[in-house]
Amino acid sequence: MANIYTPRQERILLVASILTIAGFIIAGLYQYATAFLGAAILYVVFRPWFNKLVKEKKWNRVLVTLLLMLFSLIVIILPFLALSLLLVDRIQYYSQHTDQILDLVNQLEKVTGIKIMDQNNIRSLVRQATTLASRQVPSILSGTLDIIIILGLLYVSLYFMFTQQEQFQRGLKRYLPFRAETIDELGEDLKNMVNANVLGQALVSLIQGFLTGLTLWIFGVPDAAFWGVVGFFFAFIPILGTPIVWGPAGIFMLSQGNTSSGVGILLVGVIVIVNIDNLLRIMLAKRMGDVHPFITLTGIVLGVPIFGIMGLVVGPLLLSYFVVLMKVFQRQNIRMEQEEVKKDTT
Repeated sequence: MANIYTPRQERILLVASILTIAGFIIAGLYQYATAFLGAAILYVVFRPWFNKLVKEKKWNRVLVTLLLMLFSLIVIILPFLALSLLLVDRIQYYSQHTDQILDLVNQLEKVTGIKIMDQNNIRSLVRQATTLASRQVPSILSGTLDIIIILGLLYVSLYFMFTQQEQFQRGLKRYLPFRAETIDELGEDLKNMVNANVLGQALVSLIQGFLTGLTLWIFGVPDAAFWGVVGFFFAFIPILGTPIVWGPAGIFMLSQGNTSSGVGILLVGVIVIVNIDNLLRIMLAKRMGDVHPFITLTGIVLGVPIFGIMGLVVGPLLLSYFVVLMKVFQRQNIRMEQEEVKKDTT
């Protein structure tokens, strides 16, 4: 029997079917999107190492892939996960011991002479912060299975990206709606964005968090390690950053009558930590590419509600990708217009 559809209708129905099935797949894997994004990020980060060892040194492809996976797990994934869980654990502790926070607020009010907030509102705010933090970072008890699934999907994806790298790259070039030279430019731009948003930002935040925790420990602030971890995560936020941590810590020490420690924390924060942050960002911008603070801040606001605490990295990265794609689209249109002009002139 003859088909009842015209070739055009068949093509439209085929595309609609593909989009419908893709929609179901995306909806089903939505909560695990960070696994695939994480695999893509790690692929871009470790691809130069992989190419050097496999293509130049002639090492075994599978062995190099497994070594890179183990290295990323020990050096990147597990420390970040441990810091995240420590953050939630301590926030939950303070939510159950709100008297300590209330005492701090009372002391700050005495020093500044400003009524900060009603005690009931403070307790409510702490509870809300605990709920939000627990939602953004899976806890050990409720999120173990999710963590295992995400890590499993991440490393399975990463394994095939490396062991079948040539097929993976050919697939990208075949299905991406760009010309070959445009794809090469896109790949270079995306690599720079990953370096700036992931490697550069994480390195700056790690140093900032370490310096913050070390400063607070030297000057005798309680629970300095925890506040250093808080400083690490806040350092991802441009403009605000670690002053949110060491600023109140210095005021706290002043309110306790410990003037030398309070002044010391504030001086180290302003003179050392802030300037080191600016210096590192300038140095890394030259080596890894620069990202405007507005993109970083907007990306964080976009990414955290969707991806949880990983949104600190993924959000700015996705927004940077969008900007890069718009630039690539613009360049491709300019080239097409130039080609059309050449055809008309000939």
